[in-house]
Amino acid sequence: MSFAPPTMPPPSSLSSGASALSSALSTMNSTTRLARRACDGLSRRSRHLDSLTSPASETSALLARTSGNLALANAVLRDAREKFDTVEDCRPAIERMYRGAREACGEVAAHAERQGRGGVLPPSMRRMLGGKGAGIGPRVGGDGGGGGVVGTTTYASTTTATSPLTEQELYAGADSMEIVRDAHAYFSRHLEWRSARDVMSDLEAVHRTGADAMGLLVVGHLTGAGAAVRRKVEGARSTSGIVRAGGASAGGRTDTTTTTTATKAYAMTAAERAEESAASARDRLTDALLNRDLMKSVGEYEEYLPLSTRVVRELRAIFECLGGMASDGNGLILGSRAMPPTSQSRTPDPEPSLPPGGRVLRTEKVGSGHYSKLTTMRELTTGYPHLDSYGEARMSVAYASVDGYCRQLRNARKDGSRAPNGPDGGGVGGGVTALAYPQNVDAAARDAVRCIEHTMVVISGEKSVYRCVVAPTSAVHSPRGSGGGHDDDGEEGGGGGGDGSRKASDLRYQRALAVSYSYVVSAALDRLLDLIEYTFLRDAGCATTTGTPTNEAGGAGVGGGVGNDMDIRAAASAAAAGLRIVDGVRMLGPSLSKLCEYVVFSPNVASPPESTIASALCISLHRSTVKNCSKTLENLARSIQLDPLDGPTHRPVDARVATVSSDVVHAIRIISPFVSAYKSVSKRRALPWDPNIGDGSGEMDLFVRFLIKQLLISLASKAMNYKNDEGFDSQAKSHLFMMNNTFYLLELLAPTNEFQGSDPGGENYRINAPWFKQKMTKTFESEKAKYLTYWERLNRHLTDVDDGALNYQMNKDVLSLESGRLLKSRFSGFIEDFERVYVVHRNFTVINSKLRETLQNDIRRVFLSRYNVFFDKYSCVQFSKKNMNDYLKYSPQKLDSLIGQLFTTI
Repeated sequence: MSFAPPTMPPPSSLSSGASALSSALSTMNSTTRLARRACDGLSRRSRHLDSLTSPASETSALLARTSGNLALANAVLRDAREKFDTVEDCRPAIERMYRGAREACGEVAAHAERQGRGGVLPPSMRRMLGGKGAGIGPRVGGDGGGGGVVGTTTYASTTTATSPLTEQELYAGADSMEIVRDAHAYFSRHLEWRSARDVMSDLEAVHRTGADAMGLLVVGHLTGAGAAVRRKVEGARSTSGIVRAGGASAGGRTDTTTTTTATKAYAMTAAERAEESAASARDRLTDALLNRDLMKSVGEYEEYLPLSTRVVRELRAIFECLGGMASDGNGLILGSRAMPPTSQSRTPDPEPSLPPGGRVLRTEKVGSGHYSKLTTMRELTTGYPHLDSYGEARMSVAYASVDGYCRQLRNARKDGSRAPNGPDGGGVGGGVTALAYPQNVDAAARDAVRCIEHTMVVISGEKSVYRCVVAPTSAVHSPRGSGGGHDDDGEEGGGGGGDGSRKASDLRYQRALAVSYSYVVSAALDRLLDLIEYTFLRDAGCATTTGTPTNEAGGAGVGGGVGNDMDIRAAASAAAAGLRIVDGVRMLGPSLSKLCEYVVFSPNVASPPESTIASALCISLHRSTVKNCSKTLENLARSIQLDPLDGPTHRPVDARVATVSSDVVHAIRIISPFVSAYKSVSKRRALPWDPNIGDGSGEMDLFVRFLIKQLLISLASKAMNYKNDEGFDSQAKSHLFMMNNTFYLLELLAPTNEFQGSDPGGENYRINAPWFKQKMTKTFESEKAKYLTYWERLNRHLTDVDDGALNYQMNKDVLSLESGRLLKSRFSGFIEDFERVYVVHRNFTVINSKLRETLQNDIRRVFLSRYNVFFDKYSCVQFSKKNMNDYLKYSPQKLDSLIGQLFTTI
């Protein structure tokens, strides 16, 4: 494919095109100049127009912003007006709640006073009964003051007639308090307003009135509910009545229904428990611990919740409303973050708190009903009013529950067949007979263990109340405007609390919860501790030391000092009673401590690391019991050491078994079953016979060995004292006395075929350790060998005469005078010594027939067989002409008969 070359135009055509192009360019240039001038004119006009319209646009924008600000100011004013009206809007509901709370609380107090139970009411209710709080109306407003005398016929009066507080009115009051708190938080963010502080003061006063009303309701409800225990027998009810504060459905209700059959069954159960032996109680508690049903096996009462459903709802509403609202002692803290830090109130530390060292010591007199003034004699101040009201109410109820039971048992012992100890029912040396004391001290120990069991049930019931009322609302939350959370506008609430302050508040609230629960259960433990020490010091004789006893804290002891006049049996009964109480504390103490632990409801909140008064009292209970029990054991050992040496009771004139031996056997047998209890004492207390503590401490066998040692020392001293008596028999009586007593101990305490290898207690108790039998046997054989020497003297007259020295007279039938004198001297010497020995020894007494027969045979073996040979050999020889019968008056058969009459009782 090919292309043709282009054809060039003619020259004339090129000239005309250039002209046309030049003309077009000229036209374009002129048009461009015109357009430029037009643009410049438009720019000038635009700038002029802009200068005219800009002020109007700015003014329009300012007007728009002004309109928005006016709308916002209108909303703020409308909200502020609502907040300013909060006081007047919320005051009627809060005042109504206050009046209803006072009426309900006064009704409970008056009912308790009519029943004679005014002494167990909380301090606030006692003040109402005394008229001190009757005229206190709401702290704001004009129509809440004045009033009648609470507890007689009238209650706090108001200008309007009152009716029982309804549940809806309580909820309305709680909602009003929430609104008051929101308003307070609102004004705390607008302190620049001149009226803000005055309004905040009014809000705080209204809120304080509401908090007081809720506190009264808490006290009234929890006091009127009564004890959190009931008799185990189904259908048996207390005739003391149950009063609950509240509205029409629960206020002022009294239940006095009784069931005769159930009451009789309960009396039988109480009688059985009153006679329960230590072994039975130990077996019962051991089985219960193994089966993990201890609370079902202890006490004559059982825990139950004494609150109706409505009361529980109301109490939970109160605790949820107040929450973690703290108080500085004058009112709830509704602080502001805008306030200077120095002006903000500070929540006080919870009181009562543990003293330095973490130990609670006795400060009150033994038997006064109180152990330490840290519990029932100090008001609870946790910094949270609702917790203070809870602790105040339930403390009085818990204390009254334990105190009433203790008094009931004590009165039963006084009214029963057992003689009371001391001038007021307890103590050694108060006119108690020797026969009455062991039964009485055992009954006192039994009742002490019963009180421990009852205290456990009471504390378990109080724990149920705490779990039901306080624990569900104990998760820490900071109310709005009081240091945490956010307000309605998305800003942080008042108080300026960050994470650090909230954590501190949470810990403070947890501490307050722990202190309030501890305050309640400590009241029961306080009463129990006083009873335990009273039992030891008065009933078990721990106060029977010279001088006036004082307690660890330096407080007054039981009373004036008395001499240590306890005999061995009384000291043994006291030691057994002490070990019985230790047994109860040992088995029940861990569970009791567990019940006293602070209950943590929220799994995210740990228990406070510090100990509480309740836990310290549990430790004091164990420490006090161990200390006093060790003293009873020391008193027992001391009573053996101090047993008198003279007198027919302590050193028998006929060398029979001494009273001290039978008393020590009795003492060993009645303390022998308490092996575990003794180990609990020895592990924690250095004893004179066992200075080691902990795992290196000794067992019961070591104490028994010490008692036997002291007994042998006492017996040896009494035996040595026989030698000071006048007469030929003094030395022999000493040896026979030791034989009688050591054989008696062998017979009653050494192992036999029947009890070999076993470890029975009580009347069948045997000392299986080899040392006992070896020691007793060695002592017995040594004393018997010494005693038989008095009969061995007779053998010196039974020597043969040399046949060469026997010369007969001329008729060979009669010995010569000189030869006859040899035999006469032997027979007469034997007769004289035998009669002298026999006359003395026949007045000795051996009660045990086995020992008597053994000694008689031993005496026969000493000289009778030799005398028999001597008599047979020389009785056939005529060594006296006229008095032959006088020398042969004791034939071997007669001597055997006379020996068989030795040591017999008439």
